[in-house]
Amino acid sequence: MSGSLIVSAVGKSYRNWGGELRRIGSWFGVPLRPRAEQWVLKNVSFTVSPGEAVGVIGQNGAGKSTLLKLITGITRPTSGSVQMSGRVSAILELGMGFNPELTGRQNASHAAGLMGYARDEIEQVMPDLESFAEIGDYFDQPMRTYSSGMQMRVAFSVATAFRPDLLIVDEALSVGDAYFQHKSFARIREFQKEGTTLLIVSHDRSAIQGLCQRALLLERGLLIKDGDPEEVMDFYNALIAENENASIRMDNSEGKAQTQSGSGEVEIVRVELLNAAGKPVEYVDVGEDVTVAVELKVKSAVPKLILGYMIRDRLGQSVYGTNTWQTQQQLENIGAGSRLVYEIAFTMNLGRGSYSIAVAAVGAESHLVSNYHWWDRACLFTVTNLGKNPFEGVCWMPPKIEIKEQA
Repeated sequence: MSGSLIVSAVGKSYRNWGGELRRIGSWFGVPLRPRAEQWVLKNVSFTVSPGEAVGVIGQNGAGKSTLLKLITGITRPTSGSVQMSGRVSAILELGMGFNPELTGRQNASHAAGLMGYARDEIEQVMPDLESFAEIGDYFDQPMRTYSSGMQMRVAFSVATAFRPDLLIVDEALSVGDAYFQHKSFARIREFQKEGTTLLIVSHDRSAIQGLCQRALLLERGLLIKDGDPEEVMDFYNALIAENENASIRMDNSEGKAQTQSGSGEVEIVRVELLNAAGKPVEYVDVGEDVTVAVELKVKSAVPKLILGYMIRDRLGQSVYGTNTWQTQQQLENIGAGSRLVYEIAFTMNLGRGSYSIAVAAVGAESHLVSNYHWWDRACLFTVTNLGKNPFEGVCWMPPKIEIKEQA
């Protein structure tokens, strides 16, 4: 069993027929039109290969949950088709399929039975399932007494009690506590190594970029982007910037797409990484003092100006970021024609690897509101270790280790 998924021109509409007779007539081919029709998905096509991990992102109402329900067979598509191979396991809406009057153990047994497992198989894995959920005596209490986090623990434990060929996870994982989220993602990564195909819906940039080789972006029921997770997440962040006049463009730099967006009142004209001598550099030593220089041109007067930056690793995951609102250095009433240079000095306490810097000039504490100019991967650099003791990771935190002999 391979765990492949083929979604071909899938669409889903909800129709108001104005009466049951008209609805029934449509089933038998009577040429009737619905009184009203709302398409929540339109002509969505993509393929997930065996062993591949794909993330699905989009704003609320974009059609993500509907897509997963079509894939898992909970609802039927209005048009198109879905083909899957292998054993499928899904974690969708929290508590879906659970009876609140039954215990966690009883619900787990019934859910596993509906997934196609025999009673002896279920009894065999039940101790491991109970142990993984870690809810103690509550496992034998009615589920109506559970918190949402406890429900998620049982749901995830059931869905992953047997390694599936295709694992589908909706936003339910975001409900759990930090400890169980780490535990859940560790199990997902373990399944990936063993060949499980993964389809995950999440707003968590780190989860998508850490687990997935591809990302799909849905917008108003349409699949508008399919590609590298970092590029798709950058485009998504630009898309949700709340400015009617904002524009989005993507350029290529060293094989990587740079996403830029904004309304244009302020333009970022230069972003450079400088060494201690003030010279632009592409390679930096661990622990070296550096400065990020950002030059802005104010094209139209703005009431407020905030500059922010984010350093990301090669996977696009955030390493460190801040802005002048957080540092209490925001500027007000900046006139047209002004040119400003921000010099951001810090010690490069990062591990070896390649990094990028995203920069944003905005009129509020977030680029999602009053986004003048946002520029992803505006500057690329590489950190090397020329003289420090060897270490692993993305952060240089040299320790002082003392060894004491106990009496």
